[in-house]
Amino acid sequence: MTGPHPLQGAAKVAARDQLLTARRRRSLTEVGAAARAIADHLLAAPEVRRAATVAAYVSVGTEPGTTTLLDLLVDAGKRVVLPVLMADNDLDWAAYHGPTSLAPARRGLLEPVGTPLGVEAVATADVVLVPGLAVSRDGMRLGRGGGSYDRALSRVPVGTFTCVLLYDDEVLLDVPAEPHDRPVSAAATPGGVLRFDSP
Repeated sequence: MTGPHPLQGAAKVAARDQLLTARRRRSLTEVGAAARAIADHLLAAPEVRRAATVAAYVSVGTEPGTTTLLDLLVDAGKRVVLPVLMADNDLDWAAYHGPTSLAPARRGLLEPVGTPLGVEAVATADVVLVPGLAVSRDGMRLGRGGGSYDRALSRVPVGTFTCVLLYDDEVLLDVPAEPHDRPVSAAATPGGVLRFDSP
């Protein structure tokens, strides 16, 4: 198995740096307003409304916020599972039961403290919400480069609603893609939910 093409790898690094710099410039007011708008759009989406289990994540820094969204999902009767980063950068999962069920973890993350459900637990979710930095017109997502979500998404059954949470200016960009990258089916931004055509 060959590694990533050097030019694609360099393009991803440059794109990440540019997008992360832009995110760091966002005000707390903008981040908070975006989080509320994204939560409203997702809770109104039919895929989320009919979901029994939602795999999500706890946002960090100036990522589009998920704190309100997580609590609203629980209030709506959804089972919410969140990632637990393992030593090899793979993701285990555990149930979310409100803010008191989170504890500080490596890399400044907050993670659920409940019983680990195993790496395959993401496959049981009806909706999978993932972080990212950008998404292309065909749903290719640019992550932070650790590969954790590429592995997690490879376990998600085809046809599951997978959605990346972004700001409005981070969608429909040219995203360098590699063979192992898995497209998402939608992007949620403060402007709404954008669905991509299935390949």
